[in-house]
This record gives sequence, structure tokens and C-alpha cells, in this order.
Amino acid sequence: MKYRDEYRDPEAAHALAEAIAKVTTRPWTLMEVCGGQTHAIVRYGIDALLPEDVTLVHGPGCPVCVTPAEYIDKAIEIAGRPEVILCSFGDMLRVAGTGGDLLGAKARGADVRVVYSPLDALTIARENPDREVVFFAVGFETTAPANAMAAYQAKREGLTNFSMLVSHVLVPPAMRTILDGPGNRIQGFLAAGHVCTVMGFEEYFPISEQYRVPIVVTGFEPLDILEGVYMTVRQLEEGRAEVENQYARSVRRDGNRPAQDIMAKVFRVTPRRWRGIGDIAESGLGLSEAYADFDAEQRFGAVANGSEQTGECISGLVLRGEKKPPECPAFGTRCTPEHPLGVTMVSSEGACAAYYRYRGRQAGTMRKAS
Repeated sequence: MKYRDEYRDPEAAHALAEAIAKVTTRPWTLMEVCGGQTHAIVRYGIDALLPEDVTLVHGPGCPVCVTPAEYIDKAIEIAGRPEVILCSFGDMLRVAGTGGDLLGAKARGADVRVVYSPLDALTIARENPDREVVFFAVGFETTAPANAMAAYQAKREGLTNFSMLVSHVLVPPAMRTILDGPGNRIQGFLAAGHVCTVMGFEEYFPISEQYRVPIVVTGFEPLDILEGVYMTVRQLEEGRAEVENQYARSVRRDGNRPAQDIMAKVFRVTPRRWRGIGDIAESGLGLSEAYADFDAEQRFGAVANGSEQTGECISGLVLRGEKKPPECPAFGTRCTPEHPLGVTMVSSEGACAAYYRYRGRQAGTMRKAS
């Protein structure tokens, strides 16, 4: 508790907020690309501490939220087979595809099990040699090493009843897509500290240089975020566009090399569709040829190409940083965590869920939200 609380000190937070106000002379719009940071901003009222000219908007920082509907559909289809045990993290169970969710499939009799690690799915495969065990592998670079290790271990053990339905996504290509958007208003990024713990931050230098945007690797506690904002605004005010590391206590420039090595052995870079954003080249991970035997799409058929769903939900605009949750007419009324219209209200890392949890139905009436 001691080491956590030192990054939540109210006096230090107000001092950082005052420092931000002193260096700010014009309007700036920054984006955080991390659901954990979004929740901290909303939970601790970090946005309310900032000067009016500094606006925080939320990007596609929730991997559950950007998982395409067609992958949910495929997971439901696979789970419906009597010989299959489908394993997933709990957040994925209530995310809707085009015709339902995994929780509904479980209610209809599918053997869907919540696990806390992909290695739990391996254990289930060992204990059930007469069943096909499929792990739904979703996430950013953060969860990719553990998922890669599961496939690596399965190959070492010769497990023939284990496979993975892989829908991994990579952060830097999504940042480029946002910056290339016709309505882009992002002038600086707070990069996700947990992703950079794995990958380092070498890959952000070309983005910062090409688009002339500051990128500051930032942690998740209130003081981390406020310092990240200060460092970003200071760069903007000084006319600089560089990559800096606020989260130095956890992130090295070259990241975690062993984690990167296991990812490189097991995965290959692929195109990926992001829910709410669209197709992004070289923004996903799929199993490499050496691990194709553990690809659920090889065993149960490929994921069908789908189209972006339309409707009242504005989660796509939220994920692209074009709208904030309280701007949705359905927020807190027709859309709640109990009856969500979209993925950003379903996932525990979703921006809409954060606003509802920490600011309630009245979030839309607040003077300033972020």
C-alpha cells in the first residue's frame, strides 16, 4: 500500500496540476491509449484538475472493445460444438457478436469456462484429453507473451487437443490510423505503460517524427498521468515532438527482450480489423507457420469477414477519440452496464463503463469530461 499511495498523494497531484497550468498558453488535445489510464482519469477526477485548455480524449485502449464481432461469432460457433471446451477471460463473455455473446452460449449449454491465465487452459487440456480445448486469445502486446508461452508449452508437451482463437492487436498501427484520420485533432499521446513494459518504445520514434507529435510513455496512477500530461504539454509549448519515458520505474527503451523473443517465435504480424475503427494493416498477431497446428481457425474453419455494425451506440466514435461517453444520448439511460448497447459499456476497461461506474448517470451534465 505504501508504494501505491505515494503515487496518489493529493498535494503532489495539485502541485503537478499547477505546473501544467503554468506552462499552458494555448489549447491542446491529448489522447491516452490505455483503458487503465482512462479509468484512473475518470476515477480520480484528473481531468477536473487540468486547465481548460488541456483536453484529454480516450483512444482504443481497451482490447476487448476493439475485438471484431466476427471473432465473437466464431468463438460462439466453436463453443457450440459438443467436443469443445472454450476458455476465455471473463470480460469477453458479455461482448456481443452479430447474434449474441458467449454468456448466452454458455446458458444454452456450451462448455465455456472463465480462466485467469492461458496456462489455466493448458491445464484443462491436460485434464480432458478427450475434449478439444480452445483458448480465446485477445489483447494488446501486454498479454501476447503469456499467450505465446501457452502455445509454446503445448508444442513442447505434444498436446494435440489444445488450440487458440487469436485476435491480438498492436498499438502503434492504431495510433497511426488515428493520426491519419480526416478529423484528427490529437496533438500528443500518453502511451500505455504496460504495453511499453513488454515492447519498449523504439517503435514510437518514427511515429513522433513523421507526425510531429509528442509521445510520452505513462504509468497508471494519478501522479503518473499528471506528470505524463505535464511532459507532453511542455513539449508542445516548446515546439518539440519527442518520445519521453515518464514510467521509467517499469519501462526500458528496449522493453522485455525475452517476452519479445517468445512472441516472435510463436506469432506473425497480420492485418486486423478493429471494432469501431476498421481494417488496419499490420496491426494484429496470428500464429506463425511453426505453430499453425494450434490455430483454432485451422481446426474449426476461418473467421468469416464481417461488416461494421451500425446502430444507436457511438462506441466507434469513442474508440477513435471523436466523442466522449457522456455525449451519447443513450448513456446512462438506454445503455448501462446491466443493459449495454455497445462494447465500451461492457468491458471493465471500456471508457463508457468507467464514466458510469465513477460518475454515474449524470456524467453528461458535467462541465468537462475526459
